[in-house]
Amino acid sequence: MDGKMISSRFFLTRRSLLGSAAAFGLAAALPLPAFAADEPVRGGILTVSLATESASIAATTTTTPFAYFISSKILEGLLRYDLDLSPKPELATEWAVSEDGLRYWFRLREGVSWHDGEPFDAEDVVFSIKLQRDVHPRGRRVFRNVTAVNALGPHEVEILLSEPAPYLLVAFAGSGVPIAPAHIYDGTDILTNPANAAPIGTGPFRFKEWVRGSHIILDRNPDYWDQPRPYLDGIVFRFIGDPLTQIAALETGEVQLTPTGVPLTELERLRSNPQLGVETKGFDYGNTVMRLEYNLDHPQLSKLKVRQAIAHSIDVNAIVNLAYLGNAVPIYGPVSPGLAAFYTEDLPRYAFDPAKAEVLLDEAGAPRGANGVRFEVFLDPVQPTGPVRQTADYLAQALDRVGIKLTIRGQDFATYVRRIYTERDFDIALETLSNLYDPVAGIQGLFWSKSIEPGVPFVNAAHYRSAEADRLLEAAAVEIDPAKRVALYTDFQKQVIADLPAFYLVAPVAHTVFNRRVHDHTLTVDGFGSNGAFVWLAPA
Repeated sequence: MDGKMISSRFFLTRRSLLGSAAAFGLAAALPLPAFAADEPVRGGILTVSLATESASIAATTTTTPFAYFISSKILEGLLRYDLDLSPKPELATEWAVSEDGLRYWFRLREGVSWHDGEPFDAEDVVFSIKLQRDVHPRGRRVFRNVTAVNALGPHEVEILLSEPAPYLLVAFAGSGVPIAPAHIYDGTDILTNPANAAPIGTGPFRFKEWVRGSHIILDRNPDYWDQPRPYLDGIVFRFIGDPLTQIAALETGEVQLTPTGVPLTELERLRSNPQLGVETKGFDYGNTVMRLEYNLDHPQLSKLKVRQAIAHSIDVNAIVNLAYLGNAVPIYGPVSPGLAAFYTEDLPRYAFDPAKAEVLLDEAGAPRGANGVRFEVFLDPVQPTGPVRQTADYLAQALDRVGIKLTIRGQDFATYVRRIYTERDFDIALETLSNLYDPVAGIQGLFWSKSIEPGVPFVNAAHYRSAEADRLLEAAAVEIDPAKRVALYTDFQKQVIADLPAFYLVAPVAHTVFNRRVHDHTLTVDGFGSNGAFVWLAPA
């Protein structure tokens, strides 16, 4: 290796990794943590329920929720991450970062084959990182400083950057940056390649079948590089949109795991079922938040005082208690408490004050009419049921008290995405979004003016443009001093809280509900978003 590579004096912890340059020394192929005391059993089909069906299985070009639960079992990453975000080998066995943070080096695993029998090598990694940088909606931010990706041999790769990317070494999980087969994608239209719906990977499971609206079947990969894994013979993903049907399937054993939660009204009852377990770990690679996003082109919502009035009309603690039954925490800015290195409580807040909201609305030139209504808006919730819908119902009541008539439009997920991000036919969107592992990956695109792009989901639908917010985001993205980086993101949060293109409500507590026959489903920071090689089923 050329270039000065730094020693291991910065050990990866959640705090140091997220807030520093993540400068690493050469990392040997370390063993994974100890697993359950019981000996894994080979065989069995795991049935998993998902609440939403994505348009694509492969996470190579999409950030659509729930696709990564499936994609990661087929398409792997260079690294995986323990629950404390410490990196471990997956398709890479060794790695290092130069002292200046401008060169990343990986040694790749040998003897790995794609599911079609073609050998995996450095050219696949070169292609995949460039794909992320050039095509992927989130990858274009994460890898924007990448100037070159070079194969130094059949199993050795370097990534060169123009500026440091202090978050980059936590970006290589298969659930976020899957390594795709160059021989399948290169020279094709990436977005319409048939492999997006029938992926070919290196992972422990092979794609077999997708019956739209019903299920996806994955079979065990008999040629997987990490024998004797995987332990399962296969995984069936069932799409169950009705929460009561999902619960019944869990209770009867027809479904053995759901990583997308269950109705919170049923959670304690399920916890008391000796056949079931509830896990809250394995969600810190996502860090979900709920917020309102405003269409800043709307004649009323374009007024800051109107947005301030809406904020003062909402009691976020009521949402915690009524919609989430205590399974959430209030937040007052873009950063979730789960993203601990950047979270701060020392932020300006819009106190629950309906009387102040009334004054602000009058000052904004939105008086009550003869019927008591100031103006009408539509609210589009990302989900038509559950806590999201209950939050929408609460918001309709809260805004009605100050004279804003809010009409809720329920719709399926595909319609919601098209309405918000392609057509921009919305007034206020009620969103659940992921902070992910670093603000560059999960927050920047929501506020950065350069991320505005029609049709690209989960980026700046508000059309928020702020030169100061852009400056702070761009400076923080390359700042290698941990304290300075935190300060930049704190200033950024204060800026967007003042501008209010979005109003943050709560950070929900996520749950994986599982049959106790299912072992080792949550060993990594992305939980069941891992490759699933270690999951096993005890005999019934």
